[in-house]
Amino acid sequence: MSVKNKRPWQAKLPHTKESLRFISWLRDRGSLTSRLQAKGAFAVRPLRQGLALPTRDEAMALGIRRGRVAWVREVALLCDDKPLVFAHTVLPYRPRGPLTAWLARLGNRSLGALLFADARFARGGIHSKRLDHRHELFHPAIDALQLAETAPKTLWARRSRFTYGAQSVLVTEIFSPDLGGK
Repeated sequence: MSVKNKRPWQAKLPHTKESLRFISWLRDRGSLTSRLQAKGAFAVRPLRQGLALPTRDEAMALGIRRGRVAWVREVALLCDDKPLVFAHTVLPYRPRGPLTAWLARLGNRSLGALLFADARFARGGIHSKRLDHRHELFHPAIDALQLAETAPKTLWARRSRFTYGAQSVLVTEIFSPDLGGK
């Protein structure tokens, strides 16, 4: 990924023709899980979970030193058996606490259901970004959203930091083009 081509995650969403299709999804501070459940039969497809290196921008956002591993969870959120969101969650390895155990036991349950069910979680700001092939999460998202045959040049994503006591988790949600405007 070229430093020259990196665009920062933005708190203020740029108003473009492409962003308008996703604006309600990118700005919504409510539960994405609940919103998808209202659209149809909701399911979580776990893809990967365990210790891994966070992306460079995730490490910076969470204060993780370069080369340090974190707990990483990736899932596809489906509605009526169609993957609509690729969710990528990063939890620093230290400090350990209840969030570490909860994340390990989620399985095919939604993290969002946990985050919005307990008032002790505090959500930070929502930051958005249009990802392209240079971002480390672009290709995993293309695969998870089953877009390989008709891969778009960009995907819209949002990211939020949730805190629970001394622990913080960074949740990145990348949206399928099939979701825009719905």
